[in-house]
Amino acid sequence: MTAGEAPRVDESTRREIEAFLFHEARLADESRYEEWEGLVTDDVQYWVRAGAADYDPNLRLSYINDNRSRLATRIRQLKTGLRHSQTPPSVMRRLVSNIEILTVDEASGEYRVGANVVLYELAHQATGDIRIWVGRTTYQLRRVQGKLRLAAKTVELVNASRPIPNLTFIL
Repeated sequence: MTAGEAPRVDESTRREIEAFLFHEARLADESRYEEWEGLVTDDVQYWVRAGAADYDPNLRLSYINDNRSRLATRIRQLKTGLRHSQTPPSVMRRLVSNIEILTVDEASGEYRVGANVVLYELAHQATGDIRIWVGRTTYQLRRVQGKLRLAAKTVELVNASRPIPNLTFIL
């Protein structure tokens, strides 16, 4: 592999990675949070950056910086029906495109994958407007007992340096 060349994976692995990303997006869109949570590893990091992407989330404020425990709490809260910012739940659909495999570690079964994402949200509970969330997402996928699982998800919103509406759902 030369400098700047993407790592190579066989076609079957590429299709498996793409299918995982599409499935993960659909579960989040449909607010199927228990099933979505089943896709993550015990050491998952779910990070939505605030501002430029050049900082350590442990040293500076982020929109979201969840570990497994905090993510489970977020999901439990959404399921209560008492999170008024998501009562009723937003109707969402996202497009995942420009999928690139960035790094491959065959020894650990890990793949770092980037994709552009556009999420359309119908915010029933607020103005009834359609909000559009646009960004770049980086996924760290890991093979666990032969299946791909989400070890990290980092979202870089296009408008991350500006005030944004409530983010009570899974991006």
